[in-house]
Amino acid sequence: MANIRLLRDGAIGRIILARPERKNVIDRQTADDLFAALAQFESDGACRVIHLGAEGEDFCVGADLQAWAQTMESGSDAHRQEAEAFGRVLLAIRALMKPVVCTVRGRALADGAGLASACDLVLAHEGAELGYPDVRVGFVPALAMTMLRRCVGERHAADLVLTGRVISAEEAERIGLVSRVVPAATFDEDINATLEQISQSPATSLALTKWLLYKLDALSFEDGIAAGVVTNVEARATDDFRNGLRRFADWKAKPE
Repeated sequence: MANIRLLRDGAIGRIILARPERKNVIDRQTADDLFAALAQFESDGACRVIHLGAEGEDFCVGADLQAWAQTMESGSDAHRQEAEAFGRVLLAIRALMKPVVCTVRGRALADGAGLASACDLVLAHEGAELGYPDVRVGFVPALAMTMLRRCVGERHAADLVLTGRVISAEEAERIGLVSRVVPAATFDEDINATLEQISQSPATSLALTKWLLYKLDALSFEDGIAAGVVTNVEARATDDFRNGLRRFADWKAKPE
């Protein structure tokens, strides 16, 4: 995996984009590496939460346009395969039964913004910038738009993709594109605290919670409640919940 670094820190699996000299642009190799890394941590029973970050000043400024320029005459089949490779990464993030937390420092543009917004939590450095400037080079944020429309309202999405403007972390938080903005002075400390907090929850409750969160996208109100009932019953039957209930009962039994 030449374009990314992998490491596990206790229950935290870290995937780090490692092409800082190219602003962590995404090419076919990077997409394949990301997909393989996600699969590796999904099968790692000791990993509870996945952290997606990047080396260098920018998180990711989008696709590798230099590589694209060299394959312009490759034909639609080759272009489709490359697009599908990145699409598999976005689908894998959502399908994982473990939370994926993205940290954005510097710029997250085009496919970089799409990659970030596919994650369950997006924690942005106060100096971060996000945007979809694809239209300015005659392109379309085709894959990234699917994630964008699930994060922000129609008007905000149209503003971003039709103007191509790049917005601050604060504006991104206001419209729902990032989960929260983290102060520069405590960035690494706050990120690690959030990852540790998530990693301390039982794996089954994290998995069921994430599954239901996105399942609700495709359900009516009534079907959503029904899915909640089923998940409620499933959660009560898990060993993790039984152990948690036992610890709660022991805590309540302690004298004041």
